[in-house]
Amino acid sequence: MTRSLTILGATGSIGRSTADVVLAHRDEFRIEAVVGGRDAPALAKMARELGANFAALADERGGEALREALAGTGIASGAGPSAVLDAAERDADIVLAAISGTAGLAPTHAALKAGRRIALANKESLVSAGAAFMADARQRGVEIMPVDSEHNALDHALAAGLGRDVEKAVITASGGPFRSWTREAIAAAGAKEASAHPVWSMGSKINIDSATLMNKGLELIEAHHLFDLPEERLDVLVHPEAIVHGLVQWSDGAVTAGLALPDMKVPIANALRNQGRLTMDLPRLDLAAIGRLSFERPDEERFPCLSLAKAALRAGGAMPTILNAANEIAVESYMAGHIRFYDISEIVERVCSMFSGRRISAPATVADALGMDQEARQVTRQLIPTYAEATRP
Repeated sequence: MTRSLTILGATGSIGRSTADVVLAHRDEFRIEAVVGGRDAPALAKMARELGANFAALADERGGEALREALAGTGIASGAGPSAVLDAAERDADIVLAAISGTAGLAPTHAALKAGRRIALANKESLVSAGAAFMADARQRGVEIMPVDSEHNALDHALAAGLGRDVEKAVITASGGPFRSWTREAIAAAGAKEASAHPVWSMGSKINIDSATLMNKGLELIEAHHLFDLPEERLDVLVHPEAIVHGLVQWSDGAVTAGLALPDMKVPIANALRNQGRLTMDLPRLDLAAIGRLSFERPDEERFPCLSLAKAALRAGGAMPTILNAANEIAVESYMAGHIRFYDISEIVERVCSMFSGRRISAPATVADALGMDQEARQVTRQLIPTYAEATRP
């Protein structure tokens, strides 16, 4: 049976990989809508290739360029936040949510409220508004399928037993570009070096989060909400080969792991499957050829962002929302060359400390989460100039 699919974040790395999966299974999918950020030509090209019914650009300024690029195709288009929400709410069996950052939260939640099955690649939906998001999903009977390779692997591994028998669920990290660097060398690194991920091809912001290991901390928070596991039963291992993506330690001592070559089309295909798996023409995992898989503990002295994320998860309430907002602003400033690498973790820690005495409860709604996010961003922006001054010669 043909299923209808909307792709939020269609022109990003996850969106492009999703298009590859769909094009390999044209008879199984009908594309209802595609959503992009600012690149009108790229979105129009994808809409034509996939035969979408509707294309929406987040940046209103690109609306005319998108209309012109789609002229004569019969594909409707729109631009701006309302058009993105319209796309998210359109009648589709599955919505793949891959808009990066907090900008993806509102459209992903709009799709959830419309009762769509969610293939989730937007971390902020769970990091910033996890309790409210999952409560709404349960109330509406909406299935959430994780697209991140780590959570997809855990989803597989957890199917081997009962939740009460899980001793530890572990996600892996490649270690990022600075895995073997000294703290002194990391401190002097610029954004170009931090963006050079050794395994995955991702967006700039996610690459920086991988360099700081904040990405793994955010994934722990996601796993907490996705699988209803407390912080003490979640862990991270550094695994440079990026073959084992997640594993579960059971109460009887057994371990179940999810393995695959590092290609996002694998978890995407799994998240989009129906009764059976989609057949993908991809290289197969050859463990004998790889020969060795190595693991090590993350160094939280050199990568303090992981510790900050764990602390935010333990603290609960709105602290993960605050952590994420502060991190987004700090990473943005680092990428612009205004602050240094370790200023990211220091700024995030300071912002979290500023809110810690208020004991703010977890956002009850997505609107509450977005409000808390904006407050934390404002506080973070006020701190940035202090650090920016220190970077000047």
